[in-house]
Amino acid sequence: MAAALAPSVAGKRKPWDLQGRIHDLNERIKGLSGEKEQLSLENTARLQELERLAAELSEERTKNSELSATVSELQSALSTTEAKLNSVVSERSSLTLQLTSAAEQVQTLHRSLAEATGALAGLRLERLALMEARESLEAQRATLATDKEQLESTATALRAKATEQEAHLSASEQDRRALHNSLQELKGNIRVFCRLRPLLPAENAPQRPFLRLPDERTIEVLRTDPESQRETVLSFSFDRVFPSTASQAAVYVEVSQLVQSALDGYHVCIFAYGHTGAGKTHTMEGDEDDERRGIIPRALRQVFQTSQKHPHLTYTMVASSVEVYNETLRDLLVPPSQADKAPPLQLKMASKDGPVTLANLTEVPVMSAQHIDQLLQCTRKNRAVAATKCNQRSSRSHSVFCLDVTSHNTHTKLGCRGRLNLVDLAGSEQLSVSQSAGVRLREAQNINRSLANLGNVFLALSNRSGHVPYRNSKLTHLLMDSLGGNSKTLMLLNISPREDNIAETINSLRFATMVNRCHIGTARKHY
Repeated sequence: MAAALAPSVAGKRKPWDLQGRIHDLNERIKGLSGEKEQLSLENTARLQELERLAAELSEERTKNSELSATVSELQSALSTTEAKLNSVVSERSSLTLQLTSAAEQVQTLHRSLAEATGALAGLRLERLALMEARESLEAQRATLATDKEQLESTATALRAKATEQEAHLSASEQDRRALHNSLQELKGNIRVFCRLRPLLPAENAPQRPFLRLPDERTIEVLRTDPESQRETVLSFSFDRVFPSTASQAAVYVEVSQLVQSALDGYHVCIFAYGHTGAGKTHTMEGDEDDERRGIIPRALRQVFQTSQKHPHLTYTMVASSVEVYNETLRDLLVPPSQADKAPPLQLKMASKDGPVTLANLTEVPVMSAQHIDQLLQCTRKNRAVAATKCNQRSSRSHSVFCLDVTSHNTHTKLGCRGRLNLVDLAGSEQLSVSQSAGVRLREAQNINRSLANLGNVFLALSNRSGHVPYRNSKLTHLLMDSLGGNSKTLMLLNISPREDNIAETINSLRFATMVNRCHIGTARKHY
C-alpha cells in the first residue's frame, strides 16, 4: 500500500501540468481513504483482540494468584514433608546404627556364649581333675599326718638329745676353760690374747693376705724381702687368737671367767696393748651400743649383776680411775674444772714388797649398773685424746679403771677382797710415721718411754731377774701389784690388718710372745 501511495518518479508531472497533478492527488486521496478504512478495520480487530487478551490476562492473573497461593501452600507442605522426611531419615539412621550395634552385640554374645560353653566344659573337666587331686591329696595328707607325728616324735627326741649334747658341750667347754685357767694359774704365766681388728671403711684391703690365722691359738705373718723377694713366715702362738670377724661378745666370753675371779677375792688385771690405731680402745671401751660395748663396761656389768644373784653374799664396790699422761698421774673422776685445785696423786708403798696405793685418789662407791655407766662416761670425757697422722682419735695417755670388791658371807661370816684393774694403754708410735710435733711429740715420746719401761719389766720377769725395774715409770709402778705375782693378769694384744703397719705388728707380736713367757707366780686369794 505504501508503494501505491508513492508517485512514480518516472511519471512525475511537469510543473506546469496542474490537472495531471490534481488527478494524481485525488488518486492519492482515494488510496489513502481505502488505506484508512483498512487501518480502521485492523485497529478495531486489534482492539477487540486487545480486550480479549486483557480479559485473558486478567483471568491468567487470577489463576496465577490462585496458583501462587497453591504453590505457597504446596511449598509449606513440602517443607513440612521434608522436615518429616529428614526426621524419618535421621530416625532410620539411628535405628540402623542401633540395629548394627545390636547385631554386633548379638554376635559378641554368641561368641561369649560359645567361649563360656567351652570354658564351662573345661571347668567341668578341671573340677573332675581337682576332685581326683583332692582325693589324692587327702590320701597324702593322711600319710603326711602320720609321717609328721613320727617326725615330731623324732624331732623331739633329737632336740632333747641336742640339748643334752649342747649342755654336755657347754659343760665340757666350761671344764676346758677351768682346766686351762688352772693350768695357767699353776704355770703362773701372764695370759695373752691376740685380736686382729677389721679393716675400716676408709681403708683399702692389702693386695695379698699377709696375716693368716691357722687356728684359734696361732697367727702367722708373711713377710717378703724387698731385695730377694723371698717370703718368710713368722709364726706366733698365744692363749687365744681372735679373727677380724670376732664380735665384742665373743672376745668377752673368753675374758669373763677371769673377771669372775675378782668377785672370788683375787686381784685381776686386764690390759690392752698395741700400736696406735690397732683397736685397743674399741676392745676395752667400745661404744654405747650394746653389741659394740667393750670389755670394761661388760666386765663391770658382769661384776655388778653377779653380785646381785647370791642373797647370802653382800658386796661393796668402790671405783676409781687414773690416767698416766706425760708421766703425770691424773684422777679421771675429778672434773677438769677442779683438777687444778685437787691435791696431786702420789704413789705410796707401806713396805718394800707391800701393795701400791695412791694418795688423794677419788674413790666412788658403786650403787647400780647405771652408776657404772655414768662413771665410764666421766672417764672417757676427761681422758686425753687427740688426732695424729696414724689415728684420727688417738689415746694420748694410759688409763687404769679400778674396781675394789669386798664380799661378806652372812652364813659363814667370812669375806674376801678382790680387785679388778682394767687398763687401756696408749698406742706405741713410730715418730717418723706419726710426724708428731710440739705437744703431740712430747706425748708420743713419753708414751714410747713408758711402754719401753713396761717391756723392760716383762723382760726382767721373763729372765727371772732379781731386780725388776717397776719404778722406772709411773705406769709400771702403778701396775706393780698386777705384774708382780699377786694377780691374775691378761694382756689383750691388738693388731692392725694394714700392710703398711707390718713392722709395728711384728714388734707387737714379739713383745706379746715375751710377755706370754713371763712367770709371775700363782695368784693368792685376799681375805
